Amino acid sequence: MRRQTAAALAAALLTAGLTPLTLAAPASAAPARFADDFNGDGYRDLATAAPYAPVAGKTDAGAVVVTYGSANGIAAARRTVLTQDTAGIPGTAEQGDRFGKALASGDLNADGYADLVVGSVGEDVGSDADGGSVTVVWGGKNGLSGGKGVSDPAVSAHDEYGMSLAVADFDGDGRPDLAVGSTGSDVWIHRSFTKTNGSTSRSELATGLRGGAGLAGAQSLAAGDIDGDGTDDLVATGSQASDYEDGAMVFLGAASGLTRQTFLRSGGWELATVGDLNGDGHDDVVTADYGGDAKSLGGSVSVYPGGPGGARTSPQITVDQDTPGVPGADEEGDWFGNDLSIADVDGDGYGDLAVGTIHEDVGSADIAGGVTVLRGSAAGLTTTGAQSFTQDTAGVPGTAETADRFGASVRLSDLTGDGKADLSVGADGENHPSGAVYSLRGSASGVTTKNAVSFGPGSLGMSTTGYLRLGQDML
Repeated sequence: MRRQTAAALAAALLTAGLTPLTLAAPASAAPARFADDFNGDGYRDLATAAPYAPVAGKTDAGAVVVTYGSANGIAAARRTVLTQDTAGIPGTAEQGDRFGKALASGDLNADGYADLVVGSVGEDVGSDADGGSVTVVWGGKNGLSGGKGVSDPAVSAHDEYGMSLAVADFDGDGRPDLAVGSTGSDVWIHRSFTKTNGSTSRSELATGLRGGAGLAGAQSLAAGDIDGDGTDDLVATGSQASDYEDGAMVFLGAASGLTRQTFLRSGGWELATVGDLNGDGHDDVVTADYGGDAKSLGGSVSVYPGGPGGARTSPQITVDQDTPGVPGADEEGDWFGNDLSIADVDGDGYGDLAVGTIHEDVGSADIAGGVTVLRGSAAGLTTTGAQSFTQDTAGVPGTAETADRFGASVRLSDLTGDGKADLSVGADGENHPSGAVYSLRGSASGVTTKNAVSFGPGSLGMSTTGYLRLGQDML
């Protein structure tokens, strides 16, 4: 059962503005039930990045907004806004840091509260321009506050440390680990976190992906239990160094560490996510080739089912906007699949897939953006019952306008505690270029626009001028 009494009490104790939220503590601490419950009240929370937000006049310094879940979902009033100028957060907000360019979460120090991990890809490290940095912001009974940097073990070997992040238990010891990618060919795994010392051990994972200039390193990282052995596995997307093929490298977790299982030649180097679409207890890998190729003009997504041996190397299905049952049309430059998320929106026991289409034209509005929700089933991903949302969909706040980029980020997570995942959407071009966040409820019939909410920087106490791009990423 969700602790709704604690949530109701928390709602009465909220503080607004840019200071950390103060919430009622649970009666006793317990291991974090959810990897995104930062205040331990039993509800999932939503973190949204504005990586180009100005801070104290410094452009592109970056900010992250956390809105806290409740029985009524998220609201702008229940939030914490974090920057590198926030008290207790390591570093200083500087021009071009792009704090929030990547996000991940999990209970790293095993204190019962999820922690937020933030990548700042433009952070200068000593004389290394754009070396990048990673910060853990600690969860607690009062919400997110304080933090610890995660040091880069090889500063001169790469740039943009923290451009991809994933938190999961890769060695099966019961505590989450942190995987960090950069422009280099390797991923660093940080383990054994404490609030005082941060990560106390680490290891280097050779990915076999191409590092250096251009399509460099692990473009994205995703984690889940693909082989069903109780230990999490890691998926890293990029270009394979041996042949420049684009796709996703799959590594299986074990007490001895991560070992390569296979490379999925999906044709897309940009993105992958992991979740159980067919309800068999094995997470499936979904890759996106949103740039368009021989398979499609506007982008496609492919599903590689998980099983006892890991990910299947041929897809169960590849879907684009010309696939029967999928709303819309496969048009050049749509970027179908620019962001992905998996969770169960209708409570039927199967994960569903949200697909962002950031460049979708809506009527005469170019690059207005849209989101497609595809259903999971016992047979895997299906186009039956597919749903499509834009800002012109009845019940969705606002109006589709040129360059809104609705669908820049998508997140399926149960923010109300009713057992059905809600759809959160970032539109980082709304009120160009401020950005906005939207939340639509899950229901037994799928995503519904009833009680949909949206909010922009002004209602979050942030600057309403400047180039924020609120909603460019979320978790």
